[in-house]
Amino acid sequence: MANEQNNKTLIIVESPTKARTITKYLGNKFIVLSSMGHIIDLPKSRLAIDIAHDFRPEYITVRGKAKLLNELKKNASLASSVLLATDPDREGEAISWHLRNALAEKNSNIHRVEFHEITDSAIKEAIDHPRDIDLNLVNAQQARRVLDRLVGYHLSPILWKKVKKGLSAGRVQSVALAIICEREKEIEAFVPAEYWSLDALLNHNHKKFRASLISFRGNKEYLKKKEHADEVIAHLNDKTFKVISVTKKERKRRPLPPYITSKLQQDAANRLGFTSAKTMMVAQQLYEGVDITGEGPVGLITYMRTDSTRISPIAMEGLRNYISAHYPPEYLPETPNTYMNKKGAQDAHEAIRPTDVARDPESIKNDLTSDQYKLYRLIWKRFVSSQMTGEVSLATSVILKAGDCEFRASGSIVLFDGFTAVEKEEKTGRDTLPELKEGDTPKLMELVPEQHFTTPPPRYNDASLVKFLEESGIGRPSTYAPTINTLIKRYYVIRHGKQLVPTALGRIVNDILVKFFPELISIGFTSSMEEKLDLIEDAKSEWVGMIRDFYSPFIETVEHAEKHIEEIKGVLDEDTDFTCEKCGRPMKKKLGKYGFFLACSGFPECRNALPIPLGKCPIAGCGGNVVKRSSKKGRPFYSCTRYPDCTFITRDVPAEKDCPQCGSALFVKKKKGEGETVFCLKEGCGYHIDILNE
Repeated sequence: MANEQNNKTLIIVESPTKARTITKYLGNKFIVLSSMGHIIDLPKSRLAIDIAHDFRPEYITVRGKAKLLNELKKNASLASSVLLATDPDREGEAISWHLRNALAEKNSNIHRVEFHEITDSAIKEAIDHPRDIDLNLVNAQQARRVLDRLVGYHLSPILWKKVKKGLSAGRVQSVALAIICEREKEIEAFVPAEYWSLDALLNHNHKKFRASLISFRGNKEYLKKKEHADEVIAHLNDKTFKVISVTKKERKRRPLPPYITSKLQQDAANRLGFTSAKTMMVAQQLYEGVDITGEGPVGLITYMRTDSTRISPIAMEGLRNYISAHYPPEYLPETPNTYMNKKGAQDAHEAIRPTDVARDPESIKNDLTSDQYKLYRLIWKRFVSSQMTGEVSLATSVILKAGDCEFRASGSIVLFDGFTAVEKEEKTGRDTLPELKEGDTPKLMELVPEQHFTTPPPRYNDASLVKFLEESGIGRPSTYAPTINTLIKRYYVIRHGKQLVPTALGRIVNDILVKFFPELISIGFTSSMEEKLDLIEDAKSEWVGMIRDFYSPFIETVEHAEKHIEEIKGVLDEDTDFTCEKCGRPMKKKLGKYGFFLACSGFPECRNALPIPLGKCPIAGCGGNVVKRSSKKGRPFYSCTRYPDCTFITRDVPAEKDCPQCGSALFVKKKKGEGETVFCLKEGCGYHIDILNE
């Protein structure tokens, strides 16, 4: 058996799913095993950075992975050669570097290969072109790891000592928290201002259309209050509407480029309601391989961590052939569409695209989960449309005069749908106007005044925060989702629907960081650190010097903060009206690892703790309270504190107020279009109200 294995090549990847898909394409001369992610890393229990000796990291075998590492060593010793095929990025390069160092004593014939897509041709092409470990990539990852460890292990103890045990701070996460908190302050400080709009419903040749007031006596912002709207309406009482100009312009709309990581996360959030973490999890599944009927495991998309819009020549040829076969000739441009990468983009990987454009979403729908189908469909449609001709529409703008008022009516019709044919958008005939020319006098049917108030800037959601981080040069494609996840895990931020809202704890932590570490959490500083990491990757800078330049001023700031930050432990604790059912003492509202809870004020003599009541149980005569609980799989649900005597349970989320009719807890259901229904579950009450977001 050993002699038979001596002739085989050992391939090591990161995940078992990826290993299974690759095994399908390779013959019996290969053994494919998984490292299950990082197998060697910094220990969690200590700093493990030797500052006195050029910030040397002290790596160890990850706890619980010694047996796995020994198994890999055993297989390496029996193999003819070893190919390290971890993910094609900095993190993957570092994992391969650690593996090479650990396996070198067992097998000296070790090389690196990259799979940008898990397909037969891509795998065999990579195996035919092995390379050495790229130490520049390793050094860039190592610099980030050391940098983040130094920040976290110096800031976190300050928060433990001054605020609460168990808190932590991170370099990129702290910047993201500051961005979210700053937006919340803007919202709180915002004072709404009243303004009005005035539309005229008009009719010309039996076709109705709408025109909006754009100026009154030359003033474009006249309608500040109701009296102004009434004045304009009175002025228009006996006036005739007359067309004074008609402008028609042909407009062309280019298709968008294929997806990069940040844009995929944004679109998946806006169009599918996915969090960034969910998008990346599902994309990873599509990349590593999904079982397709009659084919077995198939990698459906290219590598999903990229900021390049580049498409390989082979993929481009396949795409143009597909468009030619499925659309009339006018839908295919004479030459391929080209797109500029954003500044600072790494061009190591292609854009995110299907590995085989002929595998359309509908043909494999039954083999995919609902989430996999939705995301694959999004990626496939964007890829196909990116290489089609543009949409052509005719935009019409009509200016009408009535007395001292000017109105504008706008409309457009699609002359050629172009790339939007992929989305099958129904555009023709929408927003159309009657045929108007100068001098026409359409008939006024009705004037429609409407009151408005200016609104504060919106809270960030996954899509808008990723967009801001990307545009500010903060983080890289691999860091966006973990950054948001970490803030939520630490209870610095919570989700309110899609919105990211800072908690009281998050705001306290942010206030400390803003006051004592303003440079560290500034957008400019964080962006410049990313640029320095890129220079290390490009062999234009040395990582130890970069860390040394950072560390000296940083440690001085830490020492100053330790001396001057006032201790504020217990600042978030609150007295409540609840009584401990075990000892009769008052219960206090305290902040734990997963949010607020009720704890007996007699601690440590009495250790009773309960979830925070969210309202009265809606079961008639119960008298209990609704509290949040979690299933074995971690899914939240809401039930009564009197369980098992009361069996009330729901997955509907409680509202932030009680029912005005019966006093029970109110619940919320989300509706399409970002609206929601707030309702009471108490039998016989029937209270409900629809809330539509503007």
